[in-house]
Amino acid sequence: MSDIKVVIDNKEVLVPSGSTILDATKKAGVHVPTLCHLDLHDTKMVNQAASCRVCVVEVDGRRNLAPSCATPATNGMVVRTNSMRVLEARKTVLELLISDHPKDCLSCAKAGECELQDLAERCGLRQIGITGDAQSTYKKDITRSLIRDMDKCIMCRRCETMCNTVQEVGALSGINRGFNAVISPAFELPMGETVCTHCGQCVAVCPTGALTENDATWEVVQALADPEKVVVVQTAPAVRVAIGEEFGREPGSIVTGQMVTALRQLGFDHVFDTDFAADLTILEEGTELLGRLEAFLGGDAKALPILTSCCPAWVNFIESQFPELIDIPSTAKSPQQMFGAIAKTYFAEKLNIPREKMVVVSVMPCLAKKYEATRKEFSVDGNPDIDIVISTRELGQLIKHANIELTALEETEFDNPLGMSTGAGVIFGTTGGVIEAAVRTAYEVYTKKPLPKIDFEELRGFEGVRVAAVDVDGLMLNIGIAHGLGNARALLTEVRDGNPRNLHAIEVMACPGGCIGGAGQPYHHGNSDIIKKRQAAIYQIDKDMPIRKSHENPAITEIYEAYLGKPMGELSHKLLHTHYHIKDKV
Repeated sequence: MSDIKVVIDNKEVLVPSGSTILDATKKAGVHVPTLCHLDLHDTKMVNQAASCRVCVVEVDGRRNLAPSCATPATNGMVVRTNSMRVLEARKTVLELLISDHPKDCLSCAKAGECELQDLAERCGLRQIGITGDAQSTYKKDITRSLIRDMDKCIMCRRCETMCNTVQEVGALSGINRGFNAVISPAFELPMGETVCTHCGQCVAVCPTGALTENDATWEVVQALADPEKVVVVQTAPAVRVAIGEEFGREPGSIVTGQMVTALRQLGFDHVFDTDFAADLTILEEGTELLGRLEAFLGGDAKALPILTSCCPAWVNFIESQFPELIDIPSTAKSPQQMFGAIAKTYFAEKLNIPREKMVVVSVMPCLAKKYEATRKEFSVDGNPDIDIVISTRELGQLIKHANIELTALEETEFDNPLGMSTGAGVIFGTTGGVIEAAVRTAYEVYTKKPLPKIDFEELRGFEGVRVAAVDVDGLMLNIGIAHGLGNARALLTEVRDGNPRNLHAIEVMACPGGCIGGAGQPYHHGNSDIIKKRQAAIYQIDKDMPIRKSHENPAITEIYEAYLGKPMGELSHKLLHTHYHIKDKV
């Protein structure tokens, strides 16, 4: 592809043919504001709705202003991004957007993270010369995972692109015209009645408060303030490599020890690690894999492939969109739910308290975990295994509310017995990590031999779909990996249509990069470099761990010997496994 020359504010730049004017301005180091534009780097997908018109520029020889995000650059083009005509047009566009926007910035969940608010500040808007009727017929749509407030929708269509083009879920589309135009599910149904998977990636890309998580921060505060409750917290592996960003640290900064100290200072009675439950998951899921592999080798062609079941958004996806494959996923619960089941049985018994007196709080990088905790099968007589789920962002807010400076704290360790984990548990936080952790254990259990190597590089990477063959002492195990539900759809369609690649095991994560790119993490605005830095940190933690295989975790050995019996045994199957339901949704 040949380069073309473009002049941006008197600066000559060379850009590849096919670039937009916005691409050229970035190459020239010239900032052009945007709202609807979203470049999802590694997906090679761009939201080019050109609906906000904030990015307009002046092009020599063109009478009207051009939206830079959707206008192709041509050889010799001369562009001005800062003429008075351009500045006046941007100001007018912003005034129009704000005139029809609620003025509740002080209490908005996106306050401080709102791109519309930031742009108004950057453009120096202090008075709005245009007034409009901001009243709406739309009601807030509230699920346990997310909240839709269409009064704040600016029709940027980012969520639509994410839901339909990237994730390929198909829950959102544009409806109505004029001031009433918004993005909505079909027939304006509540999100809970649609094929929405609660992955939250629409929240991750929304520039305003139109889509936000359902904040549970003050539920945690109320639980911590109740002297009658024993409040236990677990933190997912991806949280420790991202929460530092909320306190000004570089993406991928590892702040595990400071996070643990902060949780203690907040008042949690016991601070545990979801990585422990990830190791437990490997013992259960790995045993199930070996059992199904044995059946497959014995002639049962339907025994494989097995699909990992750790990601609740992915489980929601298969329940509503691939009902014919409902029996393929592992029956093992996710680490979050395994932890809750163990905390409210084994650990509650050790404390000699009823499960109703214990409050289990999860800190997760994922918004679908909020939904998962409410599933009826994850409760006993109406008492849930997980009481409250907060995101990485919410934990950051809670720590700030308490005037705790995370990065200045001393490092401390997780409590035991549910805080001891291995490197295998840590890598659950990134795409390919769950299946790599499973292979580390399955190999040694199956062959009765030590691993010749512990790092399965062939299972790592950032491609949306990748397939690798792992040599298990002469048995070639074909493994598929997908992150992002659009990529999962492609892989599942293959399996449904005959499994031509003869895959034996498949890992699926709903979010880009896996949990490190979860919708509850600090906003990354589609920047894959941030996700890759978090991924590198996850692998570094694994490398530094003294134990890197789940079955070698002494705390896991102890809980089986003292309580569970054996993997896939009667009690472990009752507590740690589940079933799935076909969901007929729009």
